[in-house]
Amino acid sequence: MPGPEKAGRFDIADIVRAHRAELESAYTLSPEQKRVLTDIANCRTAALGGHLDRCTSCGYEHPSYNSCRNRHCPKCQALAQEKWIAEQRARMLDVKHFHVVFTLPAELRALAAFAPRTVYDALFHAASRTLLEFGESRLSATIGATLVLHTWTRALRLHPHIHAIVTGGGLSLDGLRWQKARRAFLFPIKAMSRVFRGKMLDEIKRAYEAGEFARFDDFQDPEGIRRLLRTIANLAWNVYAKPTFSKGEHVLQYLGRYTHRVGISNSRLLEVTGEHVRFRTKDDGTETLSPVEFLRRFVQHVLPVGFHKIRHIGLYASAPKREQAHIHLNLPPPVLRLSCWREQLLALTGRDVSVCPQCSSPLITVVVARARDPPELAA
Repeated sequence: MPGPEKAGRFDIADIVRAHRAELESAYTLSPEQKRVLTDIANCRTAALGGHLDRCTSCGYEHPSYNSCRNRHCPKCQALAQEKWIAEQRARMLDVKHFHVVFTLPAELRALAAFAPRTVYDALFHAASRTLLEFGESRLSATIGATLVLHTWTRALRLHPHIHAIVTGGGLSLDGLRWQKARRAFLFPIKAMSRVFRGKMLDEIKRAYEAGEFARFDDFQDPEGIRRLLRTIANLAWNVYAKPTFSKGEHVLQYLGRYTHRVGISNSRLLEVTGEHVRFRTKDDGTETLSPVEFLRRFVQHVLPVGFHKIRHIGLYASAPKREQAHIHLNLPPPVLRLSCWREQLLALTGRDVSVCPQCSSPLITVVVARARDPPELAA
């Protein structure tokens, strides 16, 4: 019998380098999608330059190439996530939180693919207003929440949804006390679902009237928008909620799993050949695609340039209100503790890049110049 498959043997960058030309001959890519593919292909290669770690005693040498730092690159997210978590420690209140998920219905996915910035902004606005208004009406308080957009399923299909980590209570509207939410649940799910649906319908109507969907095929018929709105108005929209943790540090680690996740990581690749890519999906299932179809599904999750996929609302968007909440909760003042990338790497991997792995002597760093394009490609 074959042994267990070793994770990490395959790299999405290799698929990009081998099959990008086929992808671009079959599909029209946006400038953002092309940039992402270029960055992934160049990440941690001589194309981006780097440095050489050299031991002062035994002569050991090891090259380390620079990361592309693209937010869609599966190899660049671990350190970015740890840095983000460290920065959020000064923002997060040490109280119970709830995890709420707002999902766009399948009937709006084609519209999201056509106008991602407009539809995803609308999704954020509808989810944010739903949470804030329920905080005001049900708790008479301003809650705090961090919202993160995801657009994929485990099979890389388009599935836009927002993960919201929400305080289990809020600062009273008069600012004089902390209003605690019920222990078992935050707000009634069915009521939140109806309000979220109504707000999203309003957002879609406004965007249509502003001409945001002018070239969308389904709306060339003037009845198209009305048919779509009638259809989704009759659906039961999916809003899901559950408690997370009672301690802020645990909430941060939980939230960190969502903030810098990309559609797929290298560790989920099980088999890569010239003809197919097989990868792990939900509940240990697998999906097998042609390399071109794999890349097509991957790039559909590239976000517009400058689009903020992580947003804060309520207490988490207002430092003065957060300070008031700290006082009423009798919490110590927040402390920002940032560590350098070497310390973060040590915490993540146990690897100390400042000492030689062979003799433990100090390493010195020698800069490696960025590789230059051949003259005929440089223009």
